[in-house]
Amino acid sequence: MKRKIAEHLLNIQAVFLSPDKPFTWASGIKSPIYCDNRITLSDHLVRLDIEKGLAELIIKNYPDCQAIMGTSTAGIAHAAITAHLLKLPMGYVRSLAKDHGRGNRIEGRLMPGQKVVVIEDLISTGGSVIDTVEALREEKAQVLGIASIFTYGMKKGIERLRQADVLNISLTDFDTVIEVACDKGYIKEADKNRLLAFRDNPSDEGWIKV
Repeated sequence: MKRKIAEHLLNIQAVFLSPDKPFTWASGIKSPIYCDNRITLSDHLVRLDIEKGLAELIIKNYPDCQAIMGTSTAGIAHAAITAHLLKLPMGYVRSLAKDHGRGNRIEGRLMPGQKVVVIEDLISTGGSVIDTVEALREEKAQVLGIASIFTYGMKKGIERLRQADVLNISLTDFDTVIEVACDKGYIKEADKNRLLAFRDNPSDEGWIKV
C-alpha cells in the first residue's frame, strides 16, 4: 500500500521532488519537496485508492471508531468520502471558530465521549493536526488517533505527536516516496541522502550544497 500510494502521488505530481531547485515554504524553509494532496481529488482512480486505503487503516487500527473528523480544509473531502465508505458520521474542525452565527469551530454533530478519528492530508511538524485534536478533546470527544495520506516523518512532528499522546497512521511516507522516486527515475540515487538530510533537519540548508 505504501508504495502504491507513493507511486500515485508522484505520477500525478501531488508530490513533486526538486532537490536542485528547492521550493520555499511559507516559513521560509527551503524544501526539495512540494506536496499538495488536494490534487488527488481530481483523479478518480487515485482518489478511490486513497479513500479505500484510509478506510482500511481505520478498520485495522481504530476498530472502535464512531465518527470521522476532517481537518480544515484539506482533510474535509477525504474525511467525507472515507466516512461514506465506512457508513459513519462525519464532521470537520475549523482552524478558527466562526465569527458569526453560533460561532462553531466543530462542524457536524459531535457527542461527548464519541470515539473519533481525524483525517489529515499530510503531516509535517504536526502543529495543525494536533490543534484539531485538542479542539475535539475540549468538546469531550475521545480521539482514537489520526489517519493521514502522507507524513514527512520529521523528528519535530514525531515528538509533537508523542507529547500530545496521539497516534498517527499514514498511507505512505517520505522515505517510501524517495525510494519509489529513485526506482522510477524521478530523482538520482545520489539525491537520496540529501533528501533524508532535509527530513532530519529542515532548518539546516546544508543538503542544498551537497
